[in-house]
Amino acid sequence: MNRQPAVYLLASKRNGTLYIGVTSNLPARVWQHRNDQIDGFTKKYRVHRLVYFELHEEMTAAIRREKQLKKWRRAWKIELIEKSNPEWRDLYEEIV
Repeated sequence: MNRQPAVYLLASKRNGTLYIGVTSNLPARVWQHRNDQIDGFTKKYRVHRLVYFELHEEMTAAIRREKQLKKWRRAWKIELIEKSNPEWRDLYEEIV
């Protein structure tokens, strides 16, 4: 899974604070968030649980999707998460 463009959603808890990001190395990026290696929003609000991700062939497609999701209403984001992850499980162990 290394070096594949991905869009991901992190949550602080079920129905908690959400964060949307894009990366070319999902396991490494989520590890950085989980271990507070990145100053900013996820560190400040303790948003560490990987609850959703999409893999893309091209980084431009991943960036386009990230921008699209950031414009969505919160309810739509929650619906997207719950379609594939109704229990809001932390998916990190599935990607490492």
